[in-house]
Amino acid sequence: MGIKDKLNLNRRARLAVLIGAVLAVGAGGAAVHYGRSGETTAGAPEAAPAGPGGRSGDRQGGRPQPVKATEARNGDLDITVGALGTVTASNTATVRPRVDGQLVRIHFREGQQVRAGDLLAEIDPRPFRIQLEQATGQLTRDEALLAAARVDLERYRGLLTKDSIAKQQVDTQEALVRQYRGVVEADQAQVDNARLQLGFTRITAPAAGRLGLRQVDVGNGVRSTDAGGIVVITQTQPIHAVFAIPADSLGPVVQRLQRGDALEVEAWDRDGRTRLTRGRLLSIDNQIDVTTGTVKLKAEFPNRDEQLFPNQFVNIRLRVEQRRDSLLLASAAVQRNAQGSFVHVIDPENQTVSPRPIRLGPSNGELVAVEDGLQAGERVVLDGTDRLRPGSRVEVLSLDGRSLAGESAPAEGRPAAGRRCSPDAVAADPAAAARCAARRQPRAERG
Repeated sequence: MGIKDKLNLNRRARLAVLIGAVLAVGAGGAAVHYGRSGETTAGAPEAAPAGPGGRSGDRQGGRPQPVKATEARNGDLDITVGALGTVTASNTATVRPRVDGQLVRIHFREGQQVRAGDLLAEIDPRPFRIQLEQATGQLTRDEALLAAARVDLERYRGLLTKDSIAKQQVDTQEALVRQYRGVVEADQAQVDNARLQLGFTRITAPAAGRLGLRQVDVGNGVRSTDAGGIVVITQTQPIHAVFAIPADSLGPVVQRLQRGDALEVEAWDRDGRTRLTRGRLLSIDNQIDVTTGTVKLKAEFPNRDEQLFPNQFVNIRLRVEQRRDSLLLASAAVQRNAQGSFVHVIDPENQTVSPRPIRLGPSNGELVAVEDGLQAGERVVLDGTDRLRPGSRVEVLSLDGRSLAGESAPAEGRPAAGRRCSPDAVAADPAAAARCAARRQPRAERG
């Protein structure tokens, strides 16, 4: 056998050994895999059917599922219509001077509340006093001419009775008297106008409200044609808000207004968490906006605490109706599937849940009226429904995430989970901290 044949033989032998080793490793892994799979399948509990919400699975080992709960209760439900509104001042006035001149005094502070007629500023009055004196002097001169003409008229009438003067001269004198009377009346008007212009040098508030920022300083010349004026007054007590609601929601509003009912309106901040003030519906626009399908409404608020400012955006809640003694439930507790709405009802005896279909009524966003399917006092799951199935045991937590003592039933004589993992229990038993931490880990992490 040649050297080449020996090399081929050795190469084939090494390849056969390598293939045998790979097959042996594969067979061993398959045996281990099938053995473990059989053990897991034999020891695993039978999968339970999914509930109405399409959710299945419970915590392994029968541990209760931590959830938050709410209780169905009887109460009054306010049916509201929500909208985005813009606050508008009930009256806005730009204070402008009525005459041209130099501003010599300012009698207001920015942001001050004023009443109608309050003095705000003064313009140099001296030129207008001179004009008034000129008009008064002209009036005095013309009144003297009128008085002289009247004296001459009386004299001419006496001579006419004695036939010592022609009647034409008497008629001419009467015309002269009437002419002087007209001149005097024109002079009187000039005097009144000059006095009025002098009064305009005192700039007063045309309406009550809050003053804005000053637009001009003392010493500057002002004109009646100035666009900015001196200051702007906005009446904010009361104040209005304009908002739009869908045309489909207009019917009940119009019916209540026709009956003379006062519809309550609430203004909330932009986040919808804080109520700013309450008011009433004032009026409805006379047409529907065809581009948006909405109609504008105006509400009035007393605004005594100055919570609203002009051009402020607010969330409006118009209370259309109030249903009394309705069964109320938090809207977040309602689940929905292809069959309709349902809730997970908690059994108070064994702390297990069962899905139950319900029929809903009107809602105001946070609360919803339940027409059928629940009774007052029954507790339903509010949060933590993602792993619930029919018959799942639950552990009711408080709103801050802590277990409520006595809400979960003890399992097999052991203390409730909330008491086992309480701060006192962890402090007394350091090993309890590790057990509680392992209990809170997701099932995939625990293996």
